[in-house]
Amino acid sequence: MSISLQKGQKVSLTKESAGLSTVMIGLGWDEVKRKGGLFSRKPDPIDCDASAILLQNGHLVDKADVVFFGNLRHMSGTVQHMGDNLTGAGDGDDEQILVDLAKMPQQYDRIVLVVNIYQAVQRKQHFGLIENAFIRLVDGKTNKEMCKYNLTENYSGMTAMIFGEVYRHNGEWKFSAIGQGTNDPGLGELVNRYI
Repeated sequence: MSISLQKGQKVSLTKESAGLSTVMIGLGWDEVKRKGGLFSRKPDPIDCDASAILLQNGHLVDKADVVFFGNLRHMSGTVQHMGDNLTGAGDGDDEQILVDLAKMPQQYDRIVLVVNIYQAVQRKQHFGLIENAFIRLVDGKTNKEMCKYNLTENYSGMTAMIFGEVYRHNGEWKFSAIGQGTNDPGLGELVNRYI
């Protein structure tokens, strides 16, 4: 049975799923329906991009530790981005990141899962135009959803979001539901928070 998480809650993935090795992290969102005037041009679709930032002792040591649409596979082979979705249309996960926790090199203790809006500032877009955002974790072996966190706050004006993080604690893998909006204009600035 999947656990529904609230902001700030943590759950032990290892305890929830015995023998857990791989986890599929699904991230999803929908665009709020926007009204265009009779003569105004149709608004640009909102292109949200999910990324995974691998940290060592809570810090980003190398830019190669950022897995995103421009770097789909981590050099260790343990984190793989399944590809960019340009619109967020349709049901279910919009982007997926596959993580092999069992083979994760020991120096990595935290994987931060973030979503930013591509060219948010230029396009005057923000997370107030997004609804039904969620992050869910699925056991890669059994395909069962372990937990899901629906981001329900108003994130108007925010151009990037820290959805959650998977982290190692006392030999266990845990997930923390964060749901923190930021004003970072792009992934580069968001990543700099962890240096």
